[in-house]
Parts: sequence; structure tokens; C-alpha cells
Amino acid sequence: MGKRILFFLLTNILVMTTIVVVWYALTSFFDLGNISGVNGVSTLDFGTLAVFSIVVGFTGAFISLAMSRWMAKKMMGVRVIDPSKTMSAREKELVDRVHRLSRTAGLMHMPEVGIYNSREVNAFATGPSKKRSLVAVSSGLLESMDDDAVEGVLAHEVAHVANGDMVTMTLLQGVVNTFVVFLSRIVASIVSSFVKEEMRFVVHFAAIIIFQILFSILGSIVVFAYSRYREYHADRGGADLAGKDKMIHALEALKQQVNRVRDPQHEDNAVQTLKINNKGKMNLFSSHPDLDDRIARLRAK
Repeated sequence: MGKRILFFLLTNILVMTTIVVVWYALTSFFDLGNISGVNGVSTLDFGTLAVFSIVVGFTGAFISLAMSRWMAKKMMGVRVIDPSKTMSAREKELVDRVHRLSRTAGLMHMPEVGIYNSREVNAFATGPSKKRSLVAVSSGLLESMDDDAVEGVLAHEVAHVANGDMVTMTLLQGVVNTFVVFLSRIVASIVSSFVKEEMRFVVHFAAIIIFQILFSILGSIVVFAYSRYREYHADRGGADLAGKDKMIHALEALKQQVNRVRDPQHEDNAVQTLKINNKGKMNLFSSHPDLDDRIARLRAK
């Protein structure tokens, strides 16, 4: 899930920043200062600003969601497998597995299945809805994991789709965005009130961009905390779909890859970019919990 969250957060920040730039272009021609706070914090209409923040915040989140599958394909170079065309034995087996797990999970529409060329051991699922989802795996994962481990990883990713994690993530991001937009304009208005009148608009505009990015980074702590919770949930879902033993085996296989990275005798830079699991100790910006903890929770299930 780490890759899709990264894509989602980056897209969200870019969309939010673009909205701000477009909005300030409009304020140059229309009297919208009370909404954007150009005239200073004392003249801010907080009710209107709150509505404005909600609209901008959720617009940015839902645009990011709509672009998530397209962005993942482009940024990762995913080659989507077309089941209607001739497939290799490996491709057919991969598609059959994802579709079988998806039917077991109760999905009415089968996810797109893709492979991207990388030696890293990784897989991710993304998409704006269960109807328009994507499950992608790296060539490195297919080459380095046995069948049971691959099954566990695919079940975990299908569980993310079945759980509707990206939609839930979008709603949470919309709430975070609302606070980001609201607070950044209040703080920017306070900052701009200390400068001369002729510089106030420029300072206010720059301050909004800076504080919006800063508050977005702080808000991502909440998003990553939710991400860690959803990983536990997807592990349980993967265990239900593929079997607990296969899900535990998949996590143990990932742990072996992490241990391999930490072994100085194996300098595999591609494996060091492992994104289905965090490297090192868990922190506030970790998208995944510690592997040992995930395995222990599954064993106790």
C-alpha cells in the first residue's frame, strides 16, 4: 500500500497547490478577498472560509483519487495484461489468481492486472473504486517468491480493493485537507498583517503555499496512521482469502528480503527500494507496521 499512498499524497498536494494558484488568479479580477484572507485576518469571514475549505479540500482529494490508477501506471511503468489477448503462462497464472481471489472476496468487477519491470520485491493495488481497480506486481516479486508467498501477497492486495481502502483514504484526506486549507489561510493572514500594504498580497500568497505544504506534511501523519491500521486489516483479509498459512508465509518471505538488504554481503539496491514493507524501525511517517508485529497478530488470529 505504500506506493499508492505516496502517489495519492503527492498528487493531492499538487492538486491543492494548483487550486490555490488558480484561485489567486481569480482574486486578481474579483473581490474575493474575504474568502482567501487577502485583506487580513480581521476581515476573514470564517463561515465562508470554512465552506471554501471543505470544497477545496474534498475536491483535491477526489481529483487525486480519480487520477490514482492512471498515475500509478505512468509512474511505475505498469504493463496491463489484456485477458482477451494471447498471454504467456506466467501472465495467465497471475490473472487467474487475481480474478479467483477477487471472486472469493465478492468483487463484481475484476481488477486490472499488471506487471512492471523491476527487480524490487513489491506489489500494490490502487484505483478510484472497486469497479476500476488495479493490482500490479513487480517482475522481481514473481521471480523471487514461491507460489504460496505470491498467493499471500495477491490476497493482501485484493483485500485492499475489497475493503474500499482508497475511498476511505480519500474521505480521510478530504477532512485533513479541509483543516489544511482553513488553518493555512488563517496563519498566512496573520503573517501578512505584519508587512506593508503593498507587499501584503504577495506575502500572503507565498505564505499560503508554504503553510499549506507544511500542514499537508503534518496531516500526512494522520493518513499514515490510518494506513498502518489498514495494513493489519488487509492482512486479515488476505488470510481469509488465501489462508492464514499463506499470508504468514508471504510476510515471512518479505522479512527475508529485508534481512537480505541488511546483510552487507548482499548489496541489491533494487531490493532496498522495497515498498510493501518499511525498512528499519516504524515511525510516524511509516505506511506499514513492523513485519514481526504483523506476523504475530496473524498467528494469534
